[in-house]
Amino acid sequence: MDKDDNELLTPDGREPVTEAGTEQVDEPAAQAGEEFAPYGVSYKEAETEKPPKKQMGEGMKILLAAVASLLVIAIITGTALHFSDRFSGGGKKSGLWGEKTEIFEPVKYTYVLVHGLGGWGENSEMGKTANYWGATTGSLAQFLREKGYEVIVPTVGPYSSTWDRACELYAQLTGTRVDYGEAHSKAHNHERFGIEYTEPMFPEWSKRSKINLIGHSFGGETVRVFASLMANGDEAEMKATGKETSALFTGGKADWIFSVTTLASPHNGSQLTELAGGVGKLFGVDNAVDLMVKVVFSLLSASGLGEDDLNLMLGQFGIGKDTYKNAAQAIEAVTKADNDHAFYDLSPDGAAKLNGRIKTVDGIYYFSYAYSTVAKTASGKYTAKPGTFSSMIISANLLGNYKCTTKGGIAVDESWFDNDGLVSVVSALYPAGENHCDLSENVDEIEKGVWNAAPVQSGDHGTPVGLGASGAKTREFYIKHFSMIDSLKH
Repeated sequence: MDKDDNELLTPDGREPVTEAGTEQVDEPAAQAGEEFAPYGVSYKEAETEKPPKKQMGEGMKILLAAVASLLVIAIITGTALHFSDRFSGGGKKSGLWGEKTEIFEPVKYTYVLVHGLGGWGENSEMGKTANYWGATTGSLAQFLREKGYEVIVPTVGPYSSTWDRACELYAQLTGTRVDYGEAHSKAHNHERFGIEYTEPMFPEWSKRSKINLIGHSFGGETVRVFASLMANGDEAEMKATGKETSALFTGGKADWIFSVTTLASPHNGSQLTELAGGVGKLFGVDNAVDLMVKVVFSLLSASGLGEDDLNLMLGQFGIGKDTYKNAAQAIEAVTKADNDHAFYDLSPDGAAKLNGRIKTVDGIYYFSYAYSTVAKTASGKYTAKPGTFSSMIISANLLGNYKCTTKGGIAVDESWFDNDGLVSVVSALYPAGENHCDLSENVDEIEKGVWNAAPVQSGDHGTPVGLGASGAKTREFYIKHFSMIDSLKH
């Protein structure tokens, strides 16, 4: 066995830059209307240079928030209001639901579960009292561990961008300080470094001890960016910091990841942002993304959650844990981040830009699961099926009949109607333009480097994490999927 076969990260999480790991990821040109802080200008300096934005009267803000919240309330379904036992009324169960379970054959690689928008992991305050993975059906991680699987459930920024979340994921797995990158941080007006993690969640991680990445909703986009960076690095970051570049941005570690699975993920964005924009224009607000940031943070502020319930992890913007007491401050910081937040990446235009940067890695298996909770009526409209989670019924009906053309020229047409309440099936199956095929029932025929799209599943956006779903079916899904992954060719 070669010495480098079991090579782990150094304590500071850095590796020498190698020629094999410096494949360039092209940085797309800024779209019209976008503003970036000049390179080398700090966040505070750039903040004072920003032109003032159009202000709304208090009455109009309240009215606008009330109307728009009907459209975007489903987007924060992942918050404690729906997942937490304290709010759903579900009792937290101990043990494996009282069942005796057989142990499967030893699992080859560790599974890393990455939550979606508004979510959390086990290493958060929220994770001590409520489950994101498993939701109303009990702890999914506990169930899988008792089945013999190694499972890691990290916490990344609930409303942060895919880039920032990928950086946070890397720091937690390796036990290092979060490094958002010099070039990225200066382009988006926030600090380069974040939380320092002193203990790695997976100290054995290497090309001999790979990981399987599982991302729900926005977590799917996070793991896609993460895998791309691990394999290809980022040319802009290597140029900006040279030998001081984080090992995440130097690339050359494609063989540290075995598979990527996305569950109900908006690969091509969600037209909910366009719906919100349509309502906003009635009140003279043109920026749908800013509108969604304002509504969601305002709702969080009024939700009754304490600062220890769900840490928004916005320290890079100078925002502490008490974000709920300073919603206005959080809104201002995030909307000045030049689209460096989840709401832009979730928009069709933002997702298209993101897809231009992400590279599917030849040596990694990719799987996607799309869900549908609507049915086509005789009139041609799509309406929510019985059993759709209550907070998603309105959005499912709206998405099932909404057409538009985005500012970036993306046509949202009839092909987007079928949806899970938050994300259209056409968006969840695979990123537009990427190689894909139907998931084969024969594991020997499953290929790496292409999207293996499973048949569309019945259920809403919360079904894959057990929100209002059958506990038995939820657990069965993961056992079957994990067993399939463990049977794949190496």
